[in-house]
Amino acid sequence: MEEGGAGTRQRILSAAAEIVRMGGPGALTFDAVAARLGITKQAVIYWFPTKAELMSGVSVPFLEAEAEAVVAAVSDAESPADAARRVVAAVTDFHLGDLDRFRLMYVVPQSGRRPGARETAAVLERVHPVTTRMYDAVEAALGGGGEARETAVALHMAALGVAMLTATTEALGDPMAQAPRRLAARLAAIAERGAMR
Repeated sequence: MEEGGAGTRQRILSAAAEIVRMGGPGALTFDAVAARLGITKQAVIYWFPTKAELMSGVSVPFLEAEAEAVVAAVSDAESPADAARRVVAAVTDFHLGDLDRFRLMYVVPQSGRRPGARETAAVLERVHPVTTRMYDAVEAALGGGGEARETAVALHMAALGVAMLTATTEALGDPMAQAPRRLAARLAAIAERGAMR
């Protein structure tokens, strides 16, 4: 069953994502991935020498997809106010559509062992270009200059807040009284009005 390097790498990432979804970050070990795939631990380590690299291999493509959704949303915004609304809508739509993916991107990295400086640098080397590209596009759509970059980051953070509270209440089995998608739409409307000032 020879499938080549790219196939093995993708199988490892898929298995790692499933292990984290099922058991949290503590369940992700090289041994667990190897056992799930029926390969050796050394085969996993060949592709991902550290757990931080394995986790970033799982989460960075999701971050890239989030950034692409935001960039596409603002690419034809008619005004800064429209761009602000579109950012919130794109981020909340992306994450409310798959809360497990959201958890892998934003919750799991906070709940595991803190990686060392070298591991962190390797992850950030992959993350920073993605977020920079996203924030550059939003900043431009907001008209650039002044506080546009800060506004771009704040819009993203606010939208992530809707996903975070939704994921938390779902995990606790205590759904919010207001529908998350309606709250997201309300936040998008507030962002649009705020950008018109």
